[in-house]
Amino acid sequence: MSESTTHDHDAVSPWTPSRQQWASLFEDEPRYRVDQLWTGLYHHDLDPIDITNLPKPLRRRIGQQHQPALTPAAEQQTIDGDTLKWLWSMPDGAEVETVLMHYPKRSTVCISSQAGCAMGCGFCATGQAGYQRNLTVGEILEQVVAARRAATIRSRRLSNVVFMGMGEPMANYDQVLEAIGRLIADFEIGARNITVSTVGLVPQMLRFAEEGLQVGLALSLHAANDELRTSLVPVNRRHPIDELVAACQLFRERTRRRVSLEWAMIDAVNDRDQDVAELADVATRARAHVNLIPLNPTPGWPTTGSPPERVAAFAADLSARGVNVTVRANRGTDIDAACGQLAGGPNRRSGTESPVSLDRHR
Repeated sequence: MSESTTHDHDAVSPWTPSRQQWASLFEDEPRYRVDQLWTGLYHHDLDPIDITNLPKPLRRRIGQQHQPALTPAAEQQTIDGDTLKWLWSMPDGAEVETVLMHYPKRSTVCISSQAGCAMGCGFCATGQAGYQRNLTVGEILEQVVAARRAATIRSRRLSNVVFMGMGEPMANYDQVLEAIGRLIADFEIGARNITVSTVGLVPQMLRFAEEGLQVGLALSLHAANDELRTSLVPVNRRHPIDELVAACQLFRERTRRRVSLEWAMIDAVNDRDQDVAELADVATRARAHVNLIPLNPTPGWPTTGSPPERVAAFAADLSARGVNVTVRANRGTDIDAACGQLAGGPNRRSGTESPVSLDRHR
């Protein structure tokens, strides 16, 4: 794991220091105090002020020096209560969103790695909003803490983490990589239950393949010829499809894990017969899985998603060509929490307001 740079606005987060760093900060305390703090933070998801087996003066000192980096600004949940979305604000005014999704056999949190995004994909609300800054390790991890608290309230265990929220994770490589290491070692989330998404920053993809991690990799492909993909995903100008295929091949060689090719189904844009053939060719060469995602509506993109019958036919055609394919069941569309809808501003739909996990001191 590479060391990440400490940022001024992250220095106060209680989840930023590693265990070794906390030990050095606790040199004037008995050794067992670090164990008590660590258990409170990572086993019980408590803020330092609520770790009652620590002396009050010590708790006050930690609380003054290490305050949470994220302040809850809003929370919404779907009518069935299975999807929750948080809007967080940070001291510098930046905002990000986090989504928790409950499924029958797992609970998954979709976390952000940047405030905004510089990749410029027009059909994505985050891309439409533009880039503000990278998130820090503490800001990334606090999203997971909040999701675990909310899952616990429902007697659920947070099992999966996906870096598919706001931002391009590979453009914040060092912070994301350190956060992954902490998720595995400190939060005890299995590497195979963590997935990182990218629009295709090839140098970082190649570096990620060499890290020796069993973390999943999802490539937001959306088109399988360079002309169309460049119009949808501008970074394709720098890293065309042949480079992406080679990076996917290397990832599979190094990890023995296949890449998932994410494909937002856009009506009459990338759901034609020629698109099926081109995608099947790329998926076969990359030895990758394909995940079809019906396009979710965003205010700044006029094109609609493919109708359900076209999505089904597209999937069937891919399967007939020998491609392993699934269709993602979108969650949270009614509260703008589905794939491509996170914007980091005021929530655009009313949804069902819920204060449950805004209470940091449960």
